Amino acid sequence: MGRRRRRGRNISGILLLDKPLGLTSNAALQEVKHLYKAQKAGHTGSLDPLATGLLPLCFGNATKISAFLLDADKRYQVRVKLGETTTTADAEGEITARTDAAHIGESDVLAVLPRFTGEIEQLPPMYSALKHKGQRLYQLARQGLEVEREARRITIYDMQLVHFDSPEFDLEVHCSKGTYVRTLAEDIGKALGVGAHVSLLRRTQVGPFYEEGMVGMEQLQGALEEEGMQGLDNLLLPIEAGLAHWPAVHLGADSSFYIKQGQAVQVPKAPTEGWVRIYGVDEEFIGAGEIDEDGLVAPRRMLANLG
Repeated sequence: MGRRRRRGRNISGILLLDKPLGLTSNAALQEVKHLYKAQKAGHTGSLDPLATGLLPLCFGNATKISAFLLDADKRYQVRVKLGETTTTADAEGEITARTDAAHIGESDVLAVLPRFTGEIEQLPPMYSALKHKGQRLYQLARQGLEVEREARRITIYDMQLVHFDSPEFDLEVHCSKGTYVRTLAEDIGKALGVGAHVSLLRRTQVGPFYEEGMVGMEQLQGALEEEGMQGLDNLLLPIEAGLAHWPAVHLGADSSFYIKQGQAVQVPKAPTEGWVRIYGVDEEFIGAGEIDEDGLVAPRRMLANLG
């Protein structure tokens, strides 16, 4: 039997979706994939249904660099409500405890924030997509089960208190991959002795992407109605936009040939370490590479070699 032909349009690019409130990341992805009639699409790191904001969607060949966006730093705007803890650490969960937080002032919050800045240990919440013996933790949590989890090392690069209006306050958080902002809010509440949960959450940055470039569901519908598929395609960013925060290296014909065969190549004036975007002849983006221990540009995720 031959290979089953994929249905849909073979398009490639990145869409910066402004995920609406109440939708899971996968539900938002499926809606947009249906609009585009795309063969292949994936998202780059889930947002909770309660959360809104930046959800980069990768179509076609762009899915080959989605892992790099999963690993990228993130920024969030978060509203924390003091005095209430919930099963999910956000407003979607059932309230499990109430404590009077009227005595907590702005200075108290400012005093504890440094404890949660820099490299810290964070215990992943039960209501998360992590797996335990093949099952998602949130599936176990819905059954009323709690299992042992290992704390993870994360980095909070910066956290600013931008507004305080008891019993709520707003933070701007710049953090590493793997950070659970719900858990961060809950831990701050514990440190203040009154408990807390996330009441609003919005993601404003993923790696090189910021909220200024986001597209909402209504804008997508409008583009489709006014200009058809071309209107939708015009909203896609090129694949290499997902790696725009990396330096670029440019190869000649010979080096392009060898790197496409999986060989590391020498590039004059290349960076001495780290990840790079690789461009071949005629400024064609051909993939992602890394400077190896010999100072050569080694191929890591090449578009030309991957089906």
